[in-house]
Amino acid sequence: MANLRLIARLDIKGPNLIKGIQLEGVRVVGDPQTFARRYYQQGADEILYMDAVASLYNRDTLTNIVRRTAEEVFVPITVGGGLRSVDDVRDMLRAGADKVAINSAATLRPELISEVAERFGSQCMVLQIDAKRSGPGRWEAYRDCGREHTDLDVVEWARRGQELGAGEILLTSVDREGTRKGFDWELVKAVNDAVTIPVIASGGMGTFDHLPEVVEKGGADAVAIAYMLHYDKLTLPAIREKSLARNLPVRKL
Repeated sequence: MANLRLIARLDIKGPNLIKGIQLEGVRVVGDPQTFARRYYQQGADEILYMDAVASLYNRDTLTNIVRRTAEEVFVPITVGGGLRSVDDVRDMLRAGADKVAINSAATLRPELISEVAERFGSQCMVLQIDAKRSGPGRWEAYRDCGREHTDLDVVEWARRGQELGAGEILLTSVDREGTRKGFDWELVKAVNDAVTIPVIASGGMGTFDHLPEVVEKGGADAVAIAYMLHYDKLTLPAIREKSLARNLPVRKL
């Protein structure tokens, strides 16, 4: 089995690192570069930057943050939010990103997935899916930070995203995000069963035990962690040590 990746997720609004609940009610946490540098030094496998408002102004701010972070952080950096075209992706990669996560623009024009994958490689194209449960065993994909319906079934959209060229799926449970009640492992399993590309579970980690649950029950290939790290509930070295003790396939440092 491939290594389970521990990803530090940093949601950005303007120049600030923020944290919200269900993608709303945000609170300023601090300087994103400081936190990204700390997580890199602690052994994060990847850094994930997400523009929480995805406006042009804040995307420009995020580009500058990514450029400065890339000078100090030497693990893959994925960036999402407000990317609407191949040119936007090119500019973000030039700033230092290794991968891009695209949600809203892909739901409006799915061929963008193929355009990015063909231009920069599937390994660069991460399909971001913000999911809300719509019934037993069913979820709908949302755009605009979980605010707008798409009428897309999450599992079918994930399958189509892979067919169009996405190399990875960033799957956020909007229902669980910021609640600390645990990942929606049923959601992760449903998507993981439908695709063969890696699935990153995001949204809901409040204790360490939530991590092995989403890996063992949901089959997650990676977990994106925010609250636990930002508020020092657990450090990355502690999470890695506990994961190894549970025989989870994390990278040994």
